[in-house]
Amino acid sequence: MSIEEPHDDLPPREPRPLGVHVAADAAIAFLVLVVVLLVFSVSIWVILGVAGLLGLLAAPFTRRAEERALARRYATGGGSPSA
Repeated sequence: MSIEEPHDDLPPREPRPLGVHVAADAAIAFLVLVVVLLVFSVSIWVILGVAGLLGLLAAPFTRRAEERALARRYATGGGSPSA
């Protein structure tokens, strides 16, 4: 079984806004933290606050990762950022 190259029919797009990355990263952090911290009887409000803070901190890194992935896609002929 071989790994195929991605199809070239993906439409070009810009990276998602930073706010989308904040929301997604905060949601992931919440899901990771809620199981562990509820066992230790930590308030749900504290968990939400920590998850939000982690989302804010991680968002610039995940956005840059998306920008690099899109740039790699454009470099291999998977679309053009100006199209």
